[in-house]
Amino acid sequence: MASSTYTVKGMTCEHCVGAVKSEIGKIDGVTSVDVDLATGAVRVESGNPVTDAEIAAAVDEAGYEVAS
Repeated sequence: MASSTYTVKGMTCEHCVGAVKSEIGKIDGVTSVDVDLATGAVRVESGNPVTDAEIAAAVDEAGYEVAS
């Protein structure tokens, strides 16, 4: 089991949280996505390694940006 934490910019409400969780959750191998709206922290757990690029692409698809 792998776990990574990212900071996502631009989320302002629970709808934003849902969009980010939904897109990241579509990545093959992702088992859990936890989002802290106040800090922008997104914790991703997966059974298989997931690349930073995959996470960034999913967050972008949701309309937000991973802080570098």
